[in-house]
Amino acid sequence: MLDALNEWVSQLFAIDEVTVKQLFSTFLIIFGLWLGRRLVLRAVKRQTDDVRVRYRWAKVSTYVIVAIAIPLIGMIWVADLSAFGTFLGLVSAGLVVALRDLILNMAGWLYIFWKRPIFVGDRVQVNEHAGDVIDFSLLQFTILEIGNWVDADQSTGRIIHLPNRLVFETALANYTHGFPFIWNEINVLVTFESNWRKLKRQLAEIAEEHVDLLNEKAQRSVREAASRYMIFYRNLTPVVYTDVKDSGIQLTLRYLCEPRRRRGIETAVWEEILDTIERESDLDLAYPTVRVYRRGEDSDDSA
Repeated sequence: MLDALNEWVSQLFAIDEVTVKQLFSTFLIIFGLWLGRRLVLRAVKRQTDDVRVRYRWAKVSTYVIVAIAIPLIGMIWVADLSAFGTFLGLVSAGLVVALRDLILNMAGWLYIFWKRPIFVGDRVQVNEHAGDVIDFSLLQFTILEIGNWVDADQSTGRIIHLPNRLVFETALANYTHGFPFIWNEINVLVTFESNWRKLKRQLAEIAEEHVDLLNEKAQRSVREAASRYMIFYRNLTPVVYTDVKDSGIQLTLRYLCEPRRRRGIETAVWEEILDTIERESDLDLAYPTVRVYRRGEDSDDSA
């Protein structure tokens, strides 16, 4: 049956029967691997509703199929394995010279896949581009941009594709992997006449109210991160620092927060700070001012 089919196809397309068999075998391999992948993904879809798990299975299954298909199809079309190896060597040497960036992108993909410096869902920054990683491929990874013209690290809606070779060529900052918190600071400048000591205590109370729930989670994250990196913090609770500026006394509130919650927490903290200053008669915000004194005039006439 198969021989008759091969002979018919050979006569129809005017190609020899050996080539027809090779094409038919190649088609069976591709179809079989494709069907196996679909069945695996269908089983995963039934087992979990987690989008990230489904995404990882889809990506890994694609890589596995390609890794299996290339040598199988190669053996079909090249009968002499030694000749096949020589051919691959010559082709590889030419590709390294002519397609340097392409090879680096593939090497970057292998590095990302093996060492896992970034994951899908991580918030990263590469050069001036920052965003949430939403996809990986053989040549590039894709982020959903944050920042730029939008304040406080919120999404711009733009999708940016970055070549994988950048993991070798430039620094890659990860906001969430390893230690999923960042330190944020809020500067409050009050006049020299204000009761800054009282405000300092109130700032600490406001911060603890909004970030106290993170302390236990942050402690666990520090212990986990310490097993891989030299990350060591003595104090993870909010702290208020005091400094003197030209226009007044600056109180800097420093606290831990999750990267994606930074703007929300900062907004809530600032609203309480403003309510506190409005409520207390001995507190006033400071701002740059210029006082001019003219000889012979009272100081009350200054502007």
